[in-house]
Amino acid sequence: MVKYTVKQLAKIAGVSVRTLHLYDRLGLLKPLLRTEAKYRLYGEKELLRLQQVLLYKELDFPLEEIRQILDDPKFDLFEAFATHKAALQTRKNRLEILLKTIDKTMLELKNKNMLNHEDLYEGLSKETADTYRKAAIDAYGDEVISKAENHLLKMGKRNFEQLKAEQQEIAKAIIAKMHLSPESVSVQALILRHYENIRQFWGTAHSEDPQAEAYKGLGELYLTDERYTTIDGKSNLAYAQFLSKAMTYFAETQL
Repeated sequence: MVKYTVKQLAKIAGVSVRTLHLYDRLGLLKPLLRTEAKYRLYGEKELLRLQQVLLYKELDFPLEEIRQILDDPKFDLFEAFATHKAALQTRKNRLEILLKTIDKTMLELKNKNMLNHEDLYEGLSKETADTYRKAAIDAYGDEVISKAENHLLKMGKRNFEQLKAEQQEIAKAIIAKMHLSPESVSVQALILRHYENIRQFWGTAHSEDPQAEAYKGLGELYLTDERYTTIDGKSNLAYAQFLSKAMTYFAETQL
């Protein structure tokens, strides 16, 4: 039988000699035997027990609780390994998510791609932005607006700018179709894009709730507040009326 000195075992396990002395005093890991010169010697069984100690310790178990678990007559080594594996896999998954989050944040910071609340209302004075936000809260409620803002903040500046650019592109395409009926196939195809774009702003793109009433209500809001249908810095009442009708028809027939 191979026997290991305390120094050898410490090197194999990656712990200090002092730690092994502590485990001995606590009854957590007793040596196989002691020589006449009082040197501790460990065998294969002690190596396996130390492995269990370190695994439980990695999972944040207190030392006394580890000792009680290992000394329990019902303790099953293979069952313990299965438990350790499942727990460590869960921790691994969580750490991978955290690492991806860190990498993403570092990349966004490096590219100056982080959004803040001021970016959401870029181009507006603080007073005007506050007015916009208050009007939105009055219309949809604080919880809905906060959820939408948090979603946009996580999106990153580049994606947010792309979303705004797409909104302007859709608006111009709809204006070019204003000679048609709001219920026409080609207009409704653009309204579908508009609806999907709005759901991105709301942070509800993957929600099972189609939000028919909310979308229809947004169309009605366009009629009463020109700020929401301003294109290239100019208010367009005819566009607001056309868009509202098209949105109402879409909500009532498609949602």
